[in-house]
Amino acid sequence: MSAPAPQRPATTGERPGPADRRRPVLAAAAVLAGLAALVTLLLVGGGAPREPIPGLPDPGRLTGWGLPIVRLLTDLLAVGLVAGLMVAPLTMRRPADEMSGRALRATGSVRWLAAGWALAALAQLVLTFSDQFAIPLGDVTWVELRGFARTVDQGQALVVQALLAAAVAVVARWMLTNRSVLILLGVALVGLVPPLLTGHAASSGSHDTAIVAIVIHVLAAVVWSGGVLALWWHLGSAEEPRLRAVRRFGAVATWCFGLVLASGLLSAWVRVASVDELLSAYALGALAKVAVVGLIGVLVIRYRRRLPDAGLSARALLARLTAVEGGLMAIAMGLGVALSRTPPPVGEPYTSAAESLLGGPIPPEPTLGRLLWSFTPSGLGLAVVGIGTAAYLVGLVTLRRRGDSWPVLRTVSWFLGIALVGYATLGGLGVYANVMFSAHMAAHMMLSMVAPILLVLGQPIQLALRALPGSDVPGGVGPRQMLATALGSRIARLWLNPVTAGLLLVGALYPVYLTGLFDGLMQNHLGHLMMEAHFLVAGLIFFELLLGSRPGHQVSYISRLMLLLVTMPFHAFFSITVMGSDTVVGERYYSLLDLPYVPDLLADQNLAGSMNWALGEVPMVMVIVVLVIQWFRDDTREAKRRDRAADRDGDAELAAYNRMLQGIGDEVKRHP
Repeated sequence: MSAPAPQRPATTGERPGPADRRRPVLAAAAVLAGLAALVTLLLVGGGAPREPIPGLPDPGRLTGWGLPIVRLLTDLLAVGLVAGLMVAPLTMRRPADEMSGRALRATGSVRWLAAGWALAALAQLVLTFSDQFAIPLGDVTWVELRGFARTVDQGQALVVQALLAAAVAVVARWMLTNRSVLILLGVALVGLVPPLLTGHAASSGSHDTAIVAIVIHVLAAVVWSGGVLALWWHLGSAEEPRLRAVRRFGAVATWCFGLVLASGLLSAWVRVASVDELLSAYALGALAKVAVVGLIGVLVIRYRRRLPDAGLSARALLARLTAVEGGLMAIAMGLGVALSRTPPPVGEPYTSAAESLLGGPIPPEPTLGRLLWSFTPSGLGLAVVGIGTAAYLVGLVTLRRRGDSWPVLRTVSWFLGIALVGYATLGGLGVYANVMFSAHMAAHMMLSMVAPILLVLGQPIQLALRALPGSDVPGGVGPRQMLATALGSRIARLWLNPVTAGLLLVGALYPVYLTGLFDGLMQNHLGHLMMEAHFLVAGLIFFELLLGSRPGHQVSYISRLMLLLVTMPFHAFFSITVMGSDTVVGERYYSLLDLPYVPDLLADQNLAGSMNWALGEVPMVMVIVVLVIQWFRDDTREAKRRDRAADRDGDAELAAYNRMLQGIGDEVKRHP
């Protein structure tokens, strides 16, 4: 017998007004607008099903039209689900509080939307199989479909999405606190990602750039659309929660707008390689989508500023604004789905297996100038450089507007670190890191042991704690308090643990490079991206533990130095092992590239190990110097604090210490 579901607090009923009765009609109109944009671009761009060619297999018109329509339906259900989950964070006082009112009512619709999302993902699975193997829906068998779901990337991704959506549908019934809704929102956003890793972006040139761009684009678009839908559908007639939600959502919407626009342009750029291709149907469709997103941004910038001064008309203005935003977003989603079915420009064909493996042309023989000034698009590099630069500048501007200061050296350190990340991923070092093991190890060193030192010394956590807003309601918890709580959580303590930090930075080197794992990662378009991300994150965690000044940093300076001295020999031993090995690391991958300027793979590997060993000591010496300086400054501040305390209380601490010693002496005299 199953346990009864927890009882939810009762909600007060509200009589629907005219605006409430118009919402379903306007929502249906927005969906139809998105569907019209989808069909129009498919017909114009060549993505619509065509007349079957005699003798060739064809999945049929039902699959040809059904697949993009179901994809649009899947996206719309995901947006509705995210909208229901965003009401709680947009209106809550504290994450630990139980939900009530509009937030509780909104989460009540989540399980039905999640169930619909799961079913739509499964329908998309069937249609994708029919489309890829040109099998009409009536001829699809269960055995073939099961094999597709188990062994093919697209099938596996859709199954994972359906399972995550089903999990949200089941768990949503027991969500009673705002914190649990935030966790569920994270799970829902993760559920959007798997199909993106295997879709249109994964098969294009500049693999990792296209994938990172589409992941950021979709996540930002869904959060943005979900927030607008939450304001319009769930909070349209709730005065106080709506105004609070508008204030909170403003910053989120601004960031989402910037990310959607930048990632959309980047996605189009990696597919449209020349000016001539700007007249292709794909390019025109992408430009139309960018124009729609830009129009939304203009509306938001122009009219949302009027909301605080609109008085009694603020409610009507917000209702009209969010309704227009929602309709335009539906059109943009329809265009996006159509673009995934529209053939992009062919561009220059790959002439070798190496170009196909790299997702682009083979770089020429390296020279000093090419190592310094070459450029390659990199998804991770562009994301870190772009978002890292923008976020830090926003923090600096926020402090300046408040009249607060921020040390110049911290700013310089941060942007030097950002520049090194860009050089190791986008610059000349990043160009040759894909084709030469020596350049790969140099980029690895830059990402894991040089750039993180400078980034941590920029103290981004301290900047965020000072720049983020506090609570906007009495007794509430704002972004600043939430970040401080997260830094002291069990998860943060687990990651910022000396053992974890050491294993991530140095321990991971052995299984990656001394087994066949490196070969497999390099031959997958996501493998190199994952390694770069691991290098950077591991370095940030390790050096934050050593050099960071976050609240609650309780690792003593002696322990930090010990961690450094314990880690260094393992790193040196790894370098010596690479130098002395007779087995080529990544031999299969580099043999496929077969570059004329790397005739001896073992010699290049020996160079990589030598650089790793020699250059690995430099950042460690830098860290020791910085630690000693920090230690001296902390001791100096502590001594001054004790002196001030002694001046205030007449050196009571020293007097108590002397009395303790006197008592010990008297006790010894009485009992010699």
